[in-house]
Amino acid sequence: MAKKILLADDDLAILDATKMLLELEGYEVQTTAEGVTVKEMIEQLPDLLLLDIWMSGQDGKKICKKLKANKSTKHIPIVMISASRDVEDSARAAGADAFMTKPFEMNDLLARVKEYAL
Repeated sequence: MAKKILLADDDLAILDATKMLLELEGYEVQTTAEGVTVKEMIEQLPDLLLLDIWMSGQDGKKICKKLKANKSTKHIPIVMISASRDVEDSARAAGADAFMTKPFEMNDLLARVKEYAL
């Protein structure tokens, strides 16, 4: 059974390219460009959440904190992604399991996904 990944980023080019890459690797991928829909989509309990820190309309760190505080979602690994290198500490403080800086190498992303999508 394919591992499920939820990818949340407001950059549509990143969503499309990353989704295509992950699907070619055999993952089942859902995407959203809006932070407010993450909470709705998370009900399907993905094996991994790739979450942009700065999304239009929603702060990814707040989403991460809420998911990590919820008994039914706290076990889901969250890899936070940002174009800003200076937010890694705040991402980890929000409960993120890992952090990646954009732009990222696709091989680095695949290694991170394999590490956390257990």
